[in-house]
Amino acid sequence: MEKSKVYFTDMRTSFRENLPQKLERLIREAGIEKIDFAKKFVAIKMHFGEPGNLAFLRPNYAAVVVDVVKSLNGKPFLTDCNTLYTGGRKNALDHLDAAYKNGFSPFQTDCHVVIADGIKGADESYVPVKNGELIKEAKIGRAIMDADIIISLSHFKGHEATGFGGALKNLGMGCGSRSGKMEMHNAGKPQVLTDRCTGCGRCIKVCAHDAPSVSGRKCTIDLQKCVGCGRCIGVCPVEAIRMLDSETDDLLNKKIAEYSQAVCQDRPNFHISLIVDVSPNCDCHSENDIPIIPNIGMLASFDPVALDKACADLSNEQPVVKGSQLERNLKKLPGTEGRQDHFCASAPGTNWRVGLEHAQKIGLGSMEYELISIGTL
Repeated sequence: MEKSKVYFTDMRTSFRENLPQKLERLIREAGIEKIDFAKKFVAIKMHFGEPGNLAFLRPNYAAVVVDVVKSLNGKPFLTDCNTLYTGGRKNALDHLDAAYKNGFSPFQTDCHVVIADGIKGADESYVPVKNGELIKEAKIGRAIMDADIIISLSHFKGHEATGFGGALKNLGMGCGSRSGKMEMHNAGKPQVLTDRCTGCGRCIKVCAHDAPSVSGRKCTIDLQKCVGCGRCIGVCPVEAIRMLDSETDDLLNKKIAEYSQAVCQDRPNFHISLIVDVSPNCDCHSENDIPIIPNIGMLASFDPVALDKACADLSNEQPVVKGSQLERNLKKLPGTEGRQDHFCASAPGTNWRVGLEHAQKIGLGSMEYELISIGTL
């Protein structure tokens, strides 16, 4: 099987070319012009950033993609779906407020924002999944499925449940409606390590389903109410919350792959990832920790699986940022620095390879790729 082509450029610039110009050159070199955009609706799927988080991609990058699509006579819109958890993006009105406050307004991007699953996250399309093993019919935000073309613009970073968040996380989890997100998460249920728990209550604040409670300065989680979204795991300051079964993170990755298949199948799709500000956790957090590795660059491909694999490989070649969560965790694993996968070390118990292997198995893309470097002018 022929290797998928993944185009890469670093973050170096010159007096002749700034980063937005370099991103435009990258995606044109990667072949975005091969898509017939004329008078087609184009969903540019990205993350607008949870209020308080500053690691999300700047709107300047989105503006570049919008300009390229418009130059090819397409009709682009920026889009995302509402969140499963409580926070600043749990309904379309709050979500739009967050997007505009973070700079994603038509004045900045020359493009409208559409929250794909509607006001309350219930406006969804039911999409049969080709070769789906776990998901037979994905629940995808309707506006995303109404588009003729899908482009993912992803911030590549760590993730507390999937290892990292890249193109598949952006497409699969990000395009799921609220019920779709619940379906992807429902295999995972957390447990509380009571000897570590301090009863701080942060888990209560982020849960949209009233599952955690604190009594006697110890947390308990009602598993009947819990949907397994994992937000409590990410916000616990003392790492007192874990998944009951390590297999559940693997199932989550596989379901995300199948939702990504539903989003991409049967229509043109193109994918862009930026490996910058590689925070240890998702941009869904209302805060971001310092990066675990240095900034690397920008990548683009027609294959989201190859793109994620290339991003992971480049990331694992990088040195560890001093003082980061990754460095702290590696100190607990003496003798592993330089040999330990950065994302598995940053979020112990995760295995990002499972999702990519499953995506390849169901025909979404290939983990085999050719990396084509685009230099600086």
